[in-house]
Amino acid sequence: MRIFSWNVNGIRAILKKDFLNWIEEESPDVVCLQETKANSDQVDSDIFPPKGYTAYWNSAERKGYSGVLTLTKKKPKSVAMGMGIEEFDIEGRIVRTEFPKFDLLNVYFPNGTSGEERLDYKMRFYDAFLNHCEDLKKSGKKLIVTGDVNTAHCPIDLKNDKANQKNSGFLPQERAWVDKFIEHGFVDTFRALNPDKVQYSWWAYRFNARARNIGWRIDYFFVTKALMKNVKDGFIEDQVMGSDHCPIGLDIK
Repeated sequence: MRIFSWNVNGIRAILKKDFLNWIEEESPDVVCLQETKANSDQVDSDIFPPKGYTAYWNSAERKGYSGVLTLTKKKPKSVAMGMGIEEFDIEGRIVRTEFPKFDLLNVYFPNGTSGEERLDYKMRFYDAFLNHCEDLKKSGKKLIVTGDVNTAHCPIDLKNDKANQKNSGFLPQERAWVDKFIEHGFVDTFRALNPDKVQYSWWAYRFNARARNIGWRIDYFFVTKALMKNVKDGFIEDQVMGSDHCPIGLDIK
């Protein structure tokens, strides 16, 4: 089973690019999209969702903001939105699809760069999400968590680590939460499979950052430890254009 995750920075924008061709060529089983910035009625139903896929949308109450959707060829056993916490759920940040051997959580974690209030919101979302995952695990779920986490975990995960130690996305408390998440039984699949590989999934639009490969790895596939034996590959398609992020992938048996 091949799963992709991609922060598309606007579903309407990426549909005007090569997104549909990319889907057709890759033909993944599931695609998790973040930062869709739209409702389902704002896209052309003649072209989206792509043939063979069902789309499960969780859009923000605020127009043109946040939002996630999961495209899947296989019908899930069930679909759930959010965490049951209103202040987070109104921003349309989680779709959970239940498959026979695991639950897949497509998550757009908050960005904390716009000030202390949003950084606090981000950290509270992080803690609530970990609790949500723990509750799911206690109920017997095996989990795949994917999406834009908006934090680079280690110095290897961004180009200029020393210059960004006081910037949201690489703050000590943000990185400590990723440590904590891993300590609670989750595996960063890309780093587990590629311990020394330098590869990024996001580049700022400014300063010709992508062409110069001044990037960050802030998009992840985490799996609960029991699933790691089924993971065949974890990769980043940094040659694929269309957004300030690129797709990341997971092959799992």
